[in-house]
Amino acid sequence: MTSERELLDRLGTVTDPQLDDDIVSLGLINEVTVDDGTAYVSLALNTPYAPGEMELGERIRDAIAELGLEPQLQADVDESVGFDTEVYPDIKNVIAVASGKGGVGKTTVATNLAAGLNDLGARVGILDADIHGPNVPRILNVEDEPSLTDDQRLIPPSSDGISVISMRFLTENEDDPAVLRGPMVNNVLMQFVEDVEWGRLDYLIVDLPPGTGDASLNLLQSVPVTGAVIVTTPQQMAVDDARKGLELFAQHDTEVLGVVENMSAFQCPNCDDTHEVFGRDGADGIVEDYGVDLLGRLPVHPDLGAEGTGRPAVTDTESAVAKPLTELVETVADRVGEVNRATVGDHRAEPDDADWLDDGA
Repeated sequence: MTSERELLDRLGTVTDPQLDDDIVSLGLINEVTVDDGTAYVSLALNTPYAPGEMELGERIRDAIAELGLEPQLQADVDESVGFDTEVYPDIKNVIAVASGKGGVGKTTVATNLAAGLNDLGARVGILDADIHGPNVPRILNVEDEPSLTDDQRLIPPSSDGISVISMRFLTENEDDPAVLRGPMVNNVLMQFVEDVEWGRLDYLIVDLPPGTGDASLNLLQSVPVTGAVIVTTPQQMAVDDARKGLELFAQHDTEVLGVVENMSAFQCPNCDDTHEVFGRDGADGIVEDYGVDLLGRLPVHPDLGAEGTGRPAVTDTESAVAKPLTELVETVADRVGEVNRATVGDHRAEPDDADWLDDGA
């Protein structure tokens, strides 16, 4: 009969492809139990539907099967391994999408990221924190208004399963401006942070306002952000402003998942020539100078400017931009997984002396 120690030794041969170490040394094993030919393994994984973690799960199943055991895997993490669950106890990952300036496609990236994760099967919400330009409901074609719980908490309406909260719901008419000064902006954002009944989510996408003002600072000080996605275009002015946004997150010890270069190039549908109308390789300097990842490049394409359809381009398999958007979604999810597993590793020692391990089993 295979013992827990033998099972743990076998799991020690499974390497995390992103962190380049074995899952036992990284502290990713919560507990193992062998009972009647079945191996029950609790893993400190926190990134549902991330391709990298799904691949890791398959590697673990294969390793267990090689011992002649039936694998039963469970994912479970909590604040004891470095995750702050006090503010959002039912939300596993908060991803902030930011830009140094407006007009670079930040909301397009945020909504497609939310829709792409939702299509993978994850439970997703999106907080439209761009107080003065709340366009998420328009892009996702959200028709309903928020409702209230008995204790006056907001219940977000949904579009194709994506829960949405936005300043758009608080103005009488869709085109009314949100005329708010700094303290009022903070009050609205704090209501969105504290008084929304999101339910259980795998990912909450936060579409920040452009720039490095109060709203971004307030969010960083109030919400446990897993990581930030910085959006820019190749233009030098946009790149310079994106650097400022990246510095903001760095100063607040928030992990930058990487940079998305939007409007990277235009491919002529008639001649197939590629035209770099906004310059080229603008994000490369940020990647090199700050040592962050280039998450993807998105082209200039009409499908990325379509609004109000309720179906972002990532969900349209016939769209020419579906492939780069899907790759972006998967890359961001994998980066979140990498950050989460590294966090576990930073807060745990190897579990060789764990009190749940029975050497005599």
